[in-house]
Amino acid sequence: MADPAATADLIAFLQALPEGRKRRGVRYPQWLLLLMAILGILSGCRSARDLERFAKRHHQAFGAALDLELPKAPCDSTFLYLFERVEIEELFGLHREWMLAQIADQNKEFDQLICDGKTLSGSAAQVDGADGATRFVTQVTLYARELSVAIAQTSFDTGESHERAALKTLLSTLELEGVLIQADALHTSPAFFCLPPSRAPTCS
Repeated sequence: MADPAATADLIAFLQALPEGRKRRGVRYPQWLLLLMAILGILSGCRSARDLERFAKRHHQAFGAALDLELPKAPCDSTFLYLFERVEIEELFGLHREWMLAQIADQNKEFDQLICDGKTLSGSAAQVDGADGATRFVTQVTLYARELSVAIAQTSFDTGESHERAALKTLLSTLELEGVLIQADALHTSPAFFCLPPSRAPTCS
């Protein structure tokens, strides 16, 4: 299980998230399912079925640690229903606030942010159309090396957007001044190819 103090802080943030499910038939608090999902994913879970196995394996430990009566662990359909109803953007915002709260030195400044985009495993889907292209869900993260924490994240569907647009949107949510943004070469390619060809000598 995770560090008790950090887990308690995370629970407080998760409890602030508005309930997205209908009240009828709800057996488990939303914050509890989200906590299980977060810890399960950190433990290697990659599907709702994996989360069901994780919850069954650890439901007694969850009950004891959180002082809850959990006679039965949630099943995979419970997690799927949660993911369909939860307010993702608000969850991302709360998660970001929690990550920033974990910074040991709150007064420490940073002058660089590293952008990293990763395709989410298992997110591949075939696009309807003549080209038959495959689309993915990609997550873009801004990481502050000096603070050892990711300060912002977002995700996008490659069939609807691209990493350059996602980074631009992500940066627009932050108040930054005098901060160097490090990113992959793909973020410079449009500007590079729009410039007239150079005839000057180059060196490496």
